[in-house]
Amino acid sequence: MKKENINHPNHYNFGKIEVIDFLKDQNVAKDFCVGNVIKYVARYKYKEKPIEDLKKAKWYLEYLIGILEDESKKTETNHTNEVNNEQW
Repeated sequence: MKKENINHPNHYNFGKIEVIDFLKDQNVAKDFCVGNVIKYVARYKYKEKPIEDLKKAKWYLEYLIGILEDESKKTETNHTNEVNNEQW
């Protein structure tokens, strides 16, 4: 099996869930993602595998976007439900 360093590295999965999933559950994943995007983008040019660090930054950015999209959908659904309840 090919070693995975970007999406779900083996060393991120010692328990039943990845750390990022725990952070999301604790509602601190957004800030964690922003910090990691900054970290990987700021140091990529000094690394032996710069593209790998940029892909890691991309992964965290996409994860952050996913969180925000989920929150937006929940907000829209809640707003729609509130409007429908007010009509009755």
